[in-house]
Amino acid sequence: MFDIEVSVPRGAESLVQIADILGAAEVGLEGGGMWSGVAHYLIAEPDAATLALAEAGWGAAIVRPVVVAELHADVPGALGRMMRVLVDAGIALHAQYSDHDNRKVLVVDDVERARRALGGG
Repeated sequence: MFDIEVSVPRGAESLVQIADILGAAEVGLEGGGMWSGVAHYLIAEPDAATLALAEAGWGAAIVRPVVVAELHADVPGALGRMMRVLVDAGIALHAQYSDHDNRKVLVVDDVERARRALGGG
């Protein structure tokens, strides 16, 4: 899975355009959100997404592989413990959000090292 990061300078208006473009390209958004003028979405088809956005004249999108990790959100302190593992392993976190299955999507500087640190192989 991949995170696609896109600038959304006009908020909801920008999201309408991005969603329409990606929807027409049959790119599903599996989780994500928008904050501070930037949208992050979890996608499976990065090439189709970037091509569709480029053909529509949309600005540059950044695509990165991600770690999708189980988090027991109903357990107080679970997110803090997960972040402590990343910090202790020296892994930089660029963004985090949830997917539609309530797992954490982690945009990090070293996906393989983060997976190992979190016990995911």
